[in-house]
Amino acid sequence: MATTTRGRHGGGVLPWVVTALLVLALAGAFAWPAISDALAPPPAGANTLLAAAPEEVARARKNLDGLAVVPRPPFDPGYSRAAFGDAWTDTDRNGCNQRDDVLLRDLVASRPHRVQRQGSCDHDVLAGTWVDPYTGGEITLTDAKAQSEEVQIDHIVALSVAWRYGAAEWTDARRLVFANDLGNLLAVGGGTNKDKAGSDAARWRPAPAAQCGFAVRYVTVKSRYALATDLSEKGALAAMLGTCD
Repeated sequence: MATTTRGRHGGGVLPWVVTALLVLALAGAFAWPAISDALAPPPAGANTLLAAAPEEVARARKNLDGLAVVPRPPFDPGYSRAAFGDAWTDTDRNGCNQRDDVLLRDLVASRPHRVQRQGSCDHDVLAGTWVDPYTGGEITLTDAKAQSEEVQIDHIVALSVAWRYGAAEWTDARRLVFANDLGNLLAVGGGTNKDKAGSDAARWRPAPAAQCGFAVRYVTVKSRYALATDLSEKGALAAMLGTCD
């Protein structure tokens, strides 16, 4: 987490602070949406979270061919989750953190659920049912706060994977956007999330029925953020895209 240092309001400090805040606000208003809005969130509804239209599949195959191929990078001991900023920052400024946004988007809307306002957030999810898009398993929570480990938020392209394939060179602001991009986030079962962990597409695959949509979204994220791949990962993604036919 960043630490804040307080100084005396002397000399030209206060005008400098005001100017800096204005610059940051403008950067957030214009730079962030240009990145995060480019990736459409997965379609709402438990059975369509990893659905992929034919044109999306065709685009993913083209984008996969366009990814830079590098030697497979080893695990980087310099990686830290903190490099991607505070978890679930409200980067889209709707009053709710990104975790609440994903929980609401991915719950089965036709099943009983409870949502209430909490502070600035008008959709704090308290209970509901989710279908793990990677396994098809159904999870019902009666107390989403106490049972938070049972439904977790997964980064389709894991943060540690992004770090190894290019994000280590990004600015802090771009890493924050990536970590909270709704197009790279899914509500999944806690066990599935722990199993996938920081694996890339060469080391982990979802259930066969989910592999097409997973690969489409994985490639879309890598392409949009200009992240590289390696031959083993590219081969695994091509194989999963082959299940789309």
